[in-house]
Amino acid sequence: MILVTGATGTVGRALVAALVARGADVRALTRDPAGAKFPQPVDIVGGNPKRPDTVAAALEGVEAVFLNSRAIGDAVGEFADLAKRSGVRRLVALAAYNVEHDLALQPSRFFGDRNRECEAAAEASGLEWVSLRPDVYANMALPLWGGQLARGDEVVWPYPDFTEAAIDPGDVAEVAARALVDDDLLGTKPVLTGPEAISHTAMVEALAEATGRPLRYREQPLLELVEQFAAIGLPAALTASFIARYAALEGQPATVTGEVERILGRPARSYLDWARDHAALFSDGKD
Repeated sequence: MILVTGATGTVGRALVAALVARGADVRALTRDPAGAKFPQPVDIVGGNPKRPDTVAAALEGVEAVFLNSRAIGDAVGEFADLAKRSGVRRLVALAAYNVEHDLALQPSRFFGDRNRECEAAAEASGLEWVSLRPDVYANMALPLWGGQLARGDEVVWPYPDFTEAAIDPGDVAEVAARALVDDDLLGTKPVLTGPEAISHTAMVEALAEATGRPLRYREQPLLELVEQFAAIGLPAALTASFIARYAALEGQPATVTGEVERILGRPARSYLDWARDHAALFSDGKD
């Protein structure tokens, strides 16, 4: 049995499907079992992984666990210890490509990600382990630009030439399934990227091609971005971290690793591939 934490999240839902396709026995851990909507034969169990005492029963009979750093948060060390005591033999951690960067350059921590702690907990567990280090997810376009694109055809954002090696979350899920079931990735920390370093402007161009909309990118002054974030109530420290990351990496093309192709035996899916699959999410609200 394989336990997936964060089972209804960006990677988790696709991971459950990938494991089922491999014929694995899967247990999906979620805080809302009634709303999870997984097909048979997935075993859906309730519990809050940030409170490991609520999930002890879910670990019964489990051989491998997918540790979602956001779902478990600061409790990841305690969760890993509980998994070991419960007889689990393998942990696959979901970390990030920037896990070794200064924490001030990791804005995802403000949303609960504990990538560094998750990787460390798996590595120190005494169990078999793999730590996945994906780059920025392609679906970052939804929280960053989805609202703008629902109102019109213009994306207003700073750093038009900043590049990301954006990865389709489905590719991360397929690699995670491999790590949970097979042995060839044990003890490794593969950095998972898309097949290209794609600029913010090129991302919007890909969304335009996928949706058939005349989308355009307008560079936003940083002060305007700061004011925008403040207006919607985001913490000043988050805004500072967000901008610091861009400033620190500006002018450095994102690194493309080729690890997805090496592991899966096929090319990583491009940003345009992802955009075509999710074009309906970028409606202009006129339909």
